[in-house]
Amino acid sequence: MPRVRIGIIILPDLRWQHAMRRWRLAEEYGFAHAWTYDHLGWRDLVDGPWFDAVPTLTAAAMVTSRIPLGTMVASPNFRHPVSFARQLTALDDVSNGRLMLGVGAGAGGTSFDTAVLGGPPLSIRARTDRFAEFTELLDLLLRTDRVTWRGDYYAAVDARSAPGCVQLPRVPFVVAANGPRTRKIAARFGQGWVTTGTKTDDLEQWWRSVTEAADRFAEALDAAGRDPGSVHRYLSLDAGPVFSLSSAAYFADAVGRAAEAGFTDVTTHWPRPAGSYAGDESVLEAVAADVLPRWHAQPSVG
Repeated sequence: MPRVRIGIIILPDLRWQHAMRRWRLAEEYGFAHAWTYDHLGWRDLVDGPWFDAVPTLTAAAMVTSRIPLGTMVASPNFRHPVSFARQLTALDDVSNGRLMLGVGAGAGGTSFDTAVLGGPPLSIRARTDRFAEFTELLDLLLRTDRVTWRGDYYAAVDARSAPGCVQLPRVPFVVAANGPRTRKIAARFGQGWVTTGTKTDDLEQWWRSVTEAADRFAEALDAAGRDPGSVHRYLSLDAGPVFSLSSAAYFADAVGRAAEAGFTDVTTHWPRPAGSYAGDESVLEAVAADVLPRWHAQPSVG
């Protein structure tokens, strides 16, 4: 069976003196990539400790040397492409070309990121329109020395990008997409595509949804004239109804099912003591010891 790259998501909910250990171990354990959430606050942790993604990833870059690092995912809810492009350029430089940008449409008026800024709720259509602008302008800013551009949601006037990204022509985009319009955006701009499937409490139904999503994304790539092998396909295993690190055996089975569905990459979450992604770090250690070497040693896909 082809190789599947396994990544880890580390929530930015610990002070750095404690969080630093997790990022170092992510590299030592052999994860293929490591990510953090990009929010102003998130779900049941909105009243607790929470840190910004950009300085978190900057700090992570300073205590690691090989592992790619990224946002899973940044959104237009509180980011502007002009200022964000500057932050991404700096991050790519500090990490010596290890930055990956996960980007998505955002949850609109239903999320804390929007509510805390007093923004109005946006329809799905409006969120997708905004996301299309956000992604197109960010792509231009990261690839072009000077940009003047105007849309309905964003504008740039003679925005500069020197010295540009370490990675050329820009940092790779991993575009979150579950619907037809966002899949087109992913097929146009993405070096990777990530899906969460359909929200459900039925595990088998969820697996059917992600398999169908992979098929639909293949169609979007074909329509865009993209080589399917040039775009990595990521699956967020914890979007399903069972935490992927509930046991090492369950995790190994989930990775196998993802590979069968055509995914080149999967992500899991660092276990937390309680609440979202509650689990035991001993399971993570078992996965690092037994599951990662097995999958990362397989012939490459994608």
